[in-house]
Amino acid sequence: MLAKSPDTAEARFHLASILFREHRFGDAEAEYRHVLRIMPAAAEAHNNLGNLLEVLDRFSEAESHIRIALCLNPDLAEAHYNLASLMRQVRRLDESESAYRRALVLRPGYRDASLGLSTLLMSMGRFDEGWERYESRYDYPLFVHGQSKTMLGCQQWQGEPLAGKSLLVWQEDGLGDMVQFARYLPVLKAAGARHVALGCVNALHRLLANGSGVDAVLDHATAQAQSASFDYWTSLVSAPLHFRTTVESIPEPLRLRPDQALIDQWRPPIAALRGAVRIGLVWKGNPKHHNDANRSLPSVATLAPLWSVPGARFVSLQKGQGEEEAAHAPENQPLLHLGSAVTDLADSAAVIAELDLVICVDTSIAHLAASLGKPCWVLLPARDVDWRWMNDRDDSPWYPQNVRLFRQRSGDRGWARVIERIVPSLAKFLGAASLLD
Repeated sequence: MLAKSPDTAEARFHLASILFREHRFGDAEAEYRHVLRIMPAAAEAHNNLGNLLEVLDRFSEAESHIRIALCLNPDLAEAHYNLASLMRQVRRLDESESAYRRALVLRPGYRDASLGLSTLLMSMGRFDEGWERYESRYDYPLFVHGQSKTMLGCQQWQGEPLAGKSLLVWQEDGLGDMVQFARYLPVLKAAGARHVALGCVNALHRLLANGSGVDAVLDHATAQAQSASFDYWTSLVSAPLHFRTTVESIPEPLRLRPDQALIDQWRPPIAALRGAVRIGLVWKGNPKHHNDANRSLPSVATLAPLWSVPGARFVSLQKGQGEEEAAHAPENQPLLHLGSAVTDLADSAAVIAELDLVICVDTSIAHLAASLGKPCWVLLPARDVDWRWMNDRDDSPWYPQNVRLFRQRSGDRGWARVIERIVPSLAKFLGAASLLD
């Protein structure tokens, strides 16, 4: 054990761990390897080095070190957890599940392992246990979900009868989650809830205010202040657990209705793209998302091959990160940039209503376009793909009618091959669209 190691090994182990947390991966690797030269039987060092190598996509080396750690200490729960994460990355899903479960046997309260197992199971379509385990996100007191329990003045809904009850639906998750799971608002209302209020960020207010199943839309501060007057609160992402949702019983998306006045406002610049199929683009997501480096494209230039398809005209739906690129797109990529007047998802919905297709990375616009009934093609990374898109399929049970998934494949370096696969599909789409004109 490192605790009994010479001071130099223990000190360098802790230094390596600090460097790892600071994303100084090369320096951290050097320090872990120095520790292992001093103490080759240090299971914790092998485990941490394996975890580091997995982050660097050096999967074979990572597996070797994690398995050495487990040979040295079969009861090291962290090593089983790291093995589970690694096996998930390399698509050995049964081994991933076994490793998560072993970690939980060794440490029953291992929250990271429980949450990891939950999303793995849901990605495999095993919603029954997956939804139940996903509630472990509330076991993190410093996590946004855990804080909800102390912030709100009513009981968390645990599936009790809702007939005649008032319910506060509290936004804890991102915009995309809210749009995706908004389908449960009318389900909650149909279960008998007397009053359903939604507490959420302003970007969602205009979009969802007229949605089915919502009696009131409040900002977070107001919702928190009024929370004691409700019988229960819940997250939309917990609703599938209580309604026992399976892959086969996913409710239809909440059919969003863009405001006609907003559609009329945004129609002129889009209508100016005459005689063309109009395609909305999003190439970057939330920079604060933990997987942004893998989900977002390097730049709009990555999409340049799409401009080779005759008859396509492109409209930027990009907001925040990457928006400046839209304002100064490359000369060979003419792109309609609608500017800062697009202020929220209601504006974005009105713009999308005038488009024929949306091509985007994994971000809220994917859920918005799909819920509006528009054809939507989503570009997905090979690494850390979100559980909701499941595994090895090019469609989505959440949006079976109109979403198509384009995934990075094993061995793809960057997005070039993904874009190459989209080009002929886009040409075919435009050909079909021209027949309908």
